[in-house]
Amino acid sequence: MRPMKVFVTGGTGAIGGYAVPALVAAGHTVTALTRTPQKSAVVRQQGARPAEVSLFDRSQLREAFRGHDAVINLASALPSAERFMLTSAWRECQRIRTEGSAAVVDAALDAEVPRVVQESVVMICRDNGDDWVDEDSPVDRFPLAVGNHAAEANNHRFSTQHGTGVVLRFGIFYGPGAAHSEQIMRMARHHIGFRAGRPDAYVSSIHLADAAAAVVAALDCPTGTYHIVDDEPVTKRDDARSMAAAVGRRSWVSGPGRVAALLGNRTTSMTRSLRVRNNLFRSTTGWAPRYPSVREGYAQMAAVLASRTSSTASG
Repeated sequence: MRPMKVFVTGGTGAIGGYAVPALVAAGHTVTALTRTPQKSAVVRQQGARPAEVSLFDRSQLREAFRGHDAVINLASALPSAERFMLTSAWRECQRIRTEGSAAVVDAALDAEVPRVVQESVVMICRDNGDDWVDEDSPVDRFPLAVGNHAAEANNHRFSTQHGTGVVLRFGIFYGPGAAHSEQIMRMARHHIGFRAGRPDAYVSSIHLADAAAAVVAALDCPTGTYHIVDDEPVTKRDDARSMAAAVGRRSWVSGPGRVAALLGNRTTSMTRSLRVRNNLFRSTTGWAPRYPSVREGYAQMAAVLASRTSSTASG
């Protein structure tokens, strides 16, 4: 892959914190959207150039995008675990995925950028039980998925009107820096296991480091929608057990289990069964996850977090 000039939105978020340095390490010249001087300093430390512009300002974005070979839209604003069930807590995230993705595509068209990569999630696919889910499987349009569908539609609009549009549907993020998974790991250390939905339902995950590697690989793949998950989806029962094993604990209690389904659309993305394949992206790009399942990934995550805790305590 030739070196490219790449603009990243969401470059200081969970996946962006991995993707920006991965892009730099791959030899690309990276500019990342930032909103504060503190975030700009972080981007500089990673070897990228910050651009303090608004995600919703088409004219600002157009000027910032000029001369770039690709725009990667990783912007998101997931609610904290404490507010995850509140519909109102999703408003900013939905605005970013609808209005923000539209502004990104419009500005990229104006600036004649040849490639736009858009983040999405596999959780918009329908519950498929024990059967495998691939890119041709049907999707669902529950309320919290509106933003993801809008972002995907804007990317398809870019493909139709101008250049190469790539949608990366990620599994559930985990790893150091993924706030929700860090909180679940802290619960596991206190013998509390997290499991939403049926214990035999499947969950498809992706370590943030592997997600970042997929972002780099997406700079050299054809137009299309791709599922970015690890090689071995596990049942929710095994997911909780793997988390407990990683921290050397046994779960004395677990939940919310099937009760989560009673909250309807607010928990749909967490309770469905999704046994997702990554075959298409692997065969197209040669990408492969470093952590084939959460068994290996949770162990790495636990080791890193334990090391950080030890360093903080000794300091």
